[in-house]
Amino acid sequence: MCGIVGYIGHRDAYPVVLKGLQRLEYRGYDSAGIALFDEGELKLCKTKGKVSDLKEKMESTVDTSGHVGLGHTRWATHGEPNDLNSHPHYSNSGDLVIIHNGIIENYDSLKKELKTRGYTFKSETDTEVLVNLIEDVIRKEDVKLGKAVQIALNQTVGAYAIAVFDKKKPDEIVVARLGSPLAIGIGEDEFFVASDASPFIEFTNNAIYLEDGEMAVVRRNKQVKIRKIKDDSLVDPYVHELQMNLEQIEKGGFEHFMLKEIYEQPDAISDTYRGRMLPDKGIIRMAGVDDNIERISNARRILIVACGTSWHAGLVAEYIFEDFARIPVEVEYASEFRYRNPVISENDVVIAISQSGETADTMAAIKLAKEKGAFVFGVCNVVGSSISRETHAGAYTHAGPEIGVASTKAFTTQITVLTLMALKLAKHKGTISTSDFQFYLQEMERIPEKVKLALNSDEHIQKVADIYKEATNCLYLGRGYNFPVALEGALKLKEISYIHAEGYPAAEMKHGPIALIDEQMPVVVIATKKGHYEKVVSNIQEIKSRKGKIIAVVTDGDIEVRELADHIIEVPETIESLTPLLTTIPLQLLSYHIAVMLGKNVDQPRNLAKSVTVE
Repeated sequence: MCGIVGYIGHRDAYPVVLKGLQRLEYRGYDSAGIALFDEGELKLCKTKGKVSDLKEKMESTVDTSGHVGLGHTRWATHGEPNDLNSHPHYSNSGDLVIIHNGIIENYDSLKKELKTRGYTFKSETDTEVLVNLIEDVIRKEDVKLGKAVQIALNQTVGAYAIAVFDKKKPDEIVVARLGSPLAIGIGEDEFFVASDASPFIEFTNNAIYLEDGEMAVVRRNKQVKIRKIKDDSLVDPYVHELQMNLEQIEKGGFEHFMLKEIYEQPDAISDTYRGRMLPDKGIIRMAGVDDNIERISNARRILIVACGTSWHAGLVAEYIFEDFARIPVEVEYASEFRYRNPVISENDVVIAISQSGETADTMAAIKLAKEKGAFVFGVCNVVGSSISRETHAGAYTHAGPEIGVASTKAFTTQITVLTLMALKLAKHKGTISTSDFQFYLQEMERIPEKVKLALNSDEHIQKVADIYKEATNCLYLGRGYNFPVALEGALKLKEISYIHAEGYPAAEMKHGPIALIDEQMPVVVIATKKGHYEKVVSNIQEIKSRKGKIIAVVTDGDIEVRELADHIIEVPETIESLTPLLTTIPLQLLSYHIAVMLGKNVDQPRNLAKSVTVE
C-alpha cells in the first residue's frame, strides 16, 4: 500500500526522505512525491512513475534544501495515477501540506460541503479533500494544527495514516492513524515518520507505533505527545527498541530482494523455531500457546482467516491441525469471512495469519471474531504490528523483513509456526505418541539443511524456466499437504511473470482442467514419495497421454516419475507433513527465473502492494 515518510530535525531532509521512499518501494506504488520546507517556503515535486523518476525530476527543478520533509509513494484509489493526483497535496491557501495512506469514504459529501464554502480542488483525490477540511477547521474554530486535525478526523469515515505540516508552525508535524500503520522514529533532536521502521533504521532504533485512533504532535526539542482522536485523552507513549538492522533491508549482493529472501529461508526457518523447539528435551515452548493451552486445545473448531499466500499457509495448517491435534479446522478468506455473517461461538478459536500484521481484511475479521466471543491467535512477522496488538495471543514468525512483494520466506515460516503449534496441542491432548512427537521435532530440526539442498537445484531450474518462459498458461497439481503448495506455486507465477496459472488438487484434474491440456500446456506436478504418490503417478500418466509437458517436483532418487516427466526437480525426502517446506522452494525459483527472463519487475510487480491496508 502507499508509503509515508517524514522528517524534522537538524539534517537535510531531502536525502533522508528520498532514501526512505526507496526503502518503501516494496509496498507497491504508481507515483511518488516530496514536499520540503526551507526558510518559510514549501517546495513540492511529484510525478507518476518510480522514485527514480521523482529523484531526476526533483533534482533538476527544485532546490532540495530544508530540514523538514514529507514524502509519499501512492497506490491509486481515488483518481488515476498521474502527476496531479500524486501526493503530497496542498490546502487552498498553500499553508498546509499532507501525505495520506488509506481511504476517506465520505470524501464526496465533505467535498460538496467545502465547495459551498469556496474551496476548489485540483485533483480527484480524497486526500485533497482532507487537507482542505483541516484548513477549514483552523479558519472556523481558530485552533492550532493538532486540534484541527483531531476535529477534522472526527468528521471522516474510513482508514488513514496521515502526516500534516503547516508552514506557519515550522517546528512540528502532526500524524494520525486509523487502520493504516504509522511509526515515529525518535532520534537526537530529530524525528522520523514512516509507514514502517525501514526508512529510519540507520538513524535510530527507537520507535513509537501509533495505535488505531491515535494522533501525535511531533515537535523539535520536545517529547512526542500522543492523544486519542475521539476523546482527546492523553496516551503514554511506549518506545519500542527495534530488532531490525540495515543489512536485513539491503540486497546483500543478490540481484533482487525476492531471490535474497528465497535463499534466506534456511535461516528464517531455524530462526522461527529457535528457542521454541528443543528436540533433545522433547519440548516445544510457545508462550502464546502455553498461556492458553486449555482454551485452544478444547476448541470446538479452529477457524483460520488470511489472504493470499497466508491463506495458502492456512490450508497447509488445516491438514496439520486435523492430522495431529484432531481439531476440526476451516480456512476462510478474510475478505469473505467479514461479510458473510459467519457463525462464530465462544468455543471457537480463530487463527489470523498475516506477514505484515496490517492486512485490512484480516484485521476486520479479527475484530468480528472478538465481538462474537472467539479466542483470537495471531501469526505475523512484523513486531508491533496491528494484528499482534489486536489479538488475544500469538506468535511471531521471525522471518526478518520481507521486501519482495511476492512472499517467499513468509510462507515457509508461517508453516513452521503453525506446525509447532499443532504438535504442541497434539502432545497436550495425547493425540500423538511420545516417540512420534520426538521424531517430528528431530525432522523439523533437519529442515533448514534440506532447504539448502533444495536450493542447489537453482541452476537446473533456470534451464527449465528458459524452456517455458513463453508459455501463456500453466497448471499446477498437488495432493494432500501439497495441494496448497500447488496453489502457492501458481500464485507466484501469476504475481511476478503475469503468466496465467491455476493450482488444482491433482484428483480434480479430470473434473474440468484436463480439457486444457495439450502439447502447449506446461503442467507442474508435485509428486513426492510421501503421501498419495501412486495416485499422482496416475495423474501424470493421464497428462502424458494428452501430450502435456510435465515438470515434476520429486523426492531425491525417484525413478518412476523420472521416466514419465519431461523435467524433474528433486527435493530431499522428509515426512509428509513437512514436504511443503521443501516442495515450495523449486516453485519459487521457477517463477522467479521466468519473470527475470521476461524482463519483469520481480520485486515490485505491477498493480500489487506488499501490505493491503485498505479494502
